[in-house]
Amino acid sequence: MRDTEDMSFTEPRPPMSKAEYVYTVLLEEIRTSRIPGGTALRAGEVAKRLGVSVTPVREALRRLEKDRLISYEAHHGATVVDLGDEATAEFYGLRAVVEGLGARLAAARITPGELAELRELHAAMTEDAAHGRHDGLGERSRRFHLRIVDIGGPAFLGAHARAVRNSFPVPSEASLWLDPQQAGRQLDAHARLIAALEAGDGDTAERVMIDHVREAGDHRRHH
Repeated sequence: MRDTEDMSFTEPRPPMSKAEYVYTVLLEEIRTSRIPGGTALRAGEVAKRLGVSVTPVREALRRLEKDRLISYEAHHGATVVDLGDEATAEFYGLRAVVEGLGARLAAARITPGELAELRELHAAMTEDAAHGRHDGLGERSRRFHLRIVDIGGPAFLGAHARAVRNSFPVPSEASLWLDPQQAGRQLDAHARLIAALEAGDGDTAERVMIDHVREAGDHRRHH
């Protein structure tokens, strides 16, 4: 299976620019809430931890500020944004629209090989869930969703979906995939998505995706 979204994150190293390296590491740590909302980011400490000078760290922090993932306050410096219920609702609402459109478009253009990729990923997730291996399901779900959007909108939509997801950190302990009952419901939605894509039914694919993402949002707001 062509793997466009590796489930494990390996911190990259130069030859990418040092500022890009720092940005990539901090983005992943914020996105997965390894650095939770409200955490102060001190350039000197980050530089020492990542083995770079302060200058690329400051460049990366400015970029994260433009992404609205950190904010600057007088006498406090850079702090990871702690997003509340309204931002959570907006995030999942936007995801539902973008990923729903991706599913609709994918239904009209998906190939047998691409369907096979999705089936293989879904089968692996189903097997892991059946054996109580829930830790990696959230990241595999991310891969599943983004693969569908990439198929539906390779020119623009896939990149936009990633930007939306990267803009909002989801704590690992808040993942609905850690709840066996919720995991079963989400896997059922994935199965219905695959069936709709195979049938070329864009209306159903979009509706299933939207409902699926909104359910994830409801779970997040209540946990």
